[in-house]
Amino acid sequence: MKKVLLSIALAAAAPFAWAQVSETTTTTTTTEGNGTITEFTPGSAIVLKESSGPRRYRFGKTVTYVTRSGKVLDEDTVTTKIKVGVPVRVHYTGTGDDLMVDRVIVDED
Repeated sequence: MKKVLLSIALAAAAPFAWAQVSETTTTTTTTEGNGTITEFTPGSAIVLKESSGPRRYRFGKTVTYVTRSGKVLDEDTVTTKIKVGVPVRVHYTGTGDDLMVDRVIVDED
C-alpha cells in the first residue's frame, strides 16, 4: 500500500518537477537617421531627404529637440529652428514603416 501511495504522489508531482519556465526578453535598439527636413508636422511626423531617398518618421509621445552640443530647445525655439530645409539627425526605434522618433538634433548650435 505504501508503494502505491508513493507511486501516485510521484506521478502527481512529476509534471511540476520537469516543467519548463520560459522567459521573453525584448530589446529596443535606437538608431540614428539624418537628412534635410522636407515635411514637418509638429507632434505627428517628420520627413527627411536622406541619401537613400525620403524617409518618414513618426513622433513618439515625448520628443526632445536639442542642438548638436546637447542644449535642449524650448517650444518657441523649436517652432523657429525646426522647418523645411534644415539639416537634422533623429534618434528612432522601429523598423520598416514603423519608425518612432524620440530625439531630434539640429545640426547647428
